Amino acid sequence: MRQATSILSFDTPGRGFIDITGSIAGWLRQSGIGEGLLTLLCRHTSASLLIQENAAREVRQDLAAWLDRLAPEGNHYAHDDEGPDDMPAHLRAILTGVTLQVPVIGGRMALGTWQAIYLAEHRRAPHHRQIAVHLIGE
Repeated sequence: MRQATSILSFDTPGRGFIDITGSIAGWLRQSGIGEGLLTLLCRHTSASLLIQENAAREVRQDLAAWLDRLAPEGNHYAHDDEGPDDMPAHLRAILTGVTLQVPVIGGRMALGTWQAIYLAEHRRAPHHRQIAVHLIGE
């Protein structure tokens, strides 16, 4: 059994969903591991990871609108150290999660046809985000 680990960095333009599937796939190819389990960890509390449809942009728009309704900005939060989008960003990260596990089969992530891995930036301002990647397999 072999392992590979790394920290991948991404600059976000602000709130939205950034497709990082290609970057993860590139790292996976370089690992030389063909069968195993890939684990991803977003190293932040105001950003998250999700697997979602990669074809219809409206899916991401609807998801963003849904998150806005569940965790709206406002002055009703005690925690606002970094501004009015601070606490809602933490809540959105809780809802969407900061870890993913994806099987690797034949040197590729076993994602479905219409699936992509997204880094969800929940803050309005651009940020530098890090994703820890760990692959175990053969």
